[in-house]
Amino acid sequence: MMPPFNTPVIVSPMDFRLDFDSGVVSLGSCFADEVGQRLQQGGFRVELNPFGTLYNPASVASALERLIDDREVGEDDMVRHEDLWHSWHHHGSFSCPNKEETLERCNRRIHQAHRALKEARLLMVTFGTAWVFEREGMVVANCHKLPPQQFTRRMMSVEEIVSLWQPLLQKLSTFNSQLSILFTVSPIRHLADGAHGNQLSKSTLLLSINQLNSEHLTLDTFYFPAYEIVLDELRDYRFYGPDMTHPSPLAVDVVYDRFQQACMAPSVIQQAHNKAKQAKRTGHIPLH
Repeated sequence: MMPPFNTPVIVSPMDFRLDFDSGVVSLGSCFADEVGQRLQQGGFRVELNPFGTLYNPASVASALERLIDDREVGEDDMVRHEDLWHSWHHHGSFSCPNKEETLERCNRRIHQAHRALKEARLLMVTFGTAWVFEREGMVVANCHKLPPQQFTRRMMSVEEIVSLWQPLLQKLSTFNSQLSILFTVSPIRHLADGAHGNQLSKSTLLLSINQLNSEHLTLDTFYFPAYEIVLDELRDYRFYGPDMTHPSPLAVDVVYDRFQQACMAPSVIQQAHNKAKQAKRTGHIPLH
């Protein structure tokens, strides 16, 4: 008998079961975008990254606080750089040459996501890195290519992340008592600080989530091992893109399949598969 050529990561079934009536809100790194897009293609109602891509736990927490309170961004949250107006709380995809248009785009999504979060059954949170950039004492979601000397860069501690998220989870339970929260750590490697620095960052995130999941909360919290599936089970550069840091579409497909197996009934998985195939056929542009 040939020995196995990988080390399978065991993913236990989640207590909640996702169906087409379950609203989903997804926040976090670009890996949250990848999985969220596959959910949308499968016919699920998904509010996907209403602030754009967010990488660190502080920015994700700030976004959630703003969604719960339905609190708009204002002129004090804006900066003009390279002929564009940017929000310190949003990804650059929201930036526009006109300040009023930027504010309108940001705040329209905040109001939309506030309603979605109120009705959702599942909140997916993907942390990418424990490193943060601070400007005038505030963690920014994006530096928007401003000069680096305007920012201070540091790594959050486990204690800091946990103390930030504990009261936020309690606030979420009051806001939406039916909500379950699924934490993941992005398998995308941040190698600016080297392989060891990336591992320290990811370990900080994993330890923080583990401590939050061990708290006795009124909300159900779970951890899905996307990071371990890509790094330990797949563990091959064939499963990465050309930059050798981002998982390939095939790797994301594998992770999404395991996610489906963990939190969907077989009938829902089949329906989602059929809906995704139909959406692909509908989007096909004929040559003639």
